[in-house]
Amino acid sequence: MSKQDWIIAAVIGATIALVSAVFGVTPPPAAAAAAASGQDYLRAVYNPLHFQPAAGLATDDQCLACHREIIDQRVRDKSPAGLSAKEAKAWYQQLSTYAGEQDTFHRRHLVTPMARQFMNLQCNTCHQGHDPREEAPGSSADVSQDTTAITLRKQVNPETVCLKCHGQMNYVVMGLPGPWQEVGEQMGNDCLVCHANIRTDRHNVNYLNAEAIEAAGKGNADVCYGCHGGRAWYRIAYPYPRHPWPNMPADTPDWAKDRPAYSEPRFAKPAAVVNR
Repeated sequence: MSKQDWIIAAVIGATIALVSAVFGVTPPPAAAAAAASGQDYLRAVYNPLHFQPAAGLATDDQCLACHREIIDQRVRDKSPAGLSAKEAKAWYQQLSTYAGEQDTFHRRHLVTPMARQFMNLQCNTCHQGHDPREEAPGSSADVSQDTTAITLRKQVNPETVCLKCHGQMNYVVMGLPGPWQEVGEQMGNDCLVCHANIRTDRHNVNYLNAEAIEAAGKGNADVCYGCHGGRAWYRIAYPYPRHPWPNMPADTPDWAKDRPAYSEPRFAKPAAVVNR
């Protein structure tokens, strides 16, 4: 290892230690181990797994080999101010489907009972790789000049990933007289009052367990509303692709003319397992 490499490792190690001491942040194991052992941390940052095409083909085991803390870390029983986690419920956690104790963001999406029941999310479902040099479009590092591929230094693109489950419910397009929380009781708290006959092919993507969702949603709209507006992190709705369904009307409504007919290829299910 060259003298310059040792200096870089020492600076990184000192920075990690300072951040940890000041903010009480536990450094990621990979960063701490690399700095402590004198390894080239920058070489780890630029590992091919952090870039396409390797990122898109990576397994969870490959990702968690360095990022295991996202599964192992748990929320505190009490906040630094003394507020119990059991009492710190956000507005979107009031639905009947939000079961169990408070948990971390990544655990909620990967390993909790609800995640295992309804989802097949993997690390690269959301994380499609990034360029550590610059993650804003139009920069000198953005050789693709694709302004939709990256969004202001976010390692996950909210417009193409998060909005799928965390956008607002587009009740106007659905023809409802008002938001679901206001009119749901009129529908018997059952989304299938309409959707048993309208858009009968649903959730046919490889990151969801379609049959489990459909079964749980019968008679309990909280299961449906939980992702379709009940946990809205954004004020806009996601423009879902209009997968063809049996007896689908031939005419495309104006609001859907710009929408794709199928989900992205990486989310496609084999034809043999598509639920009809």
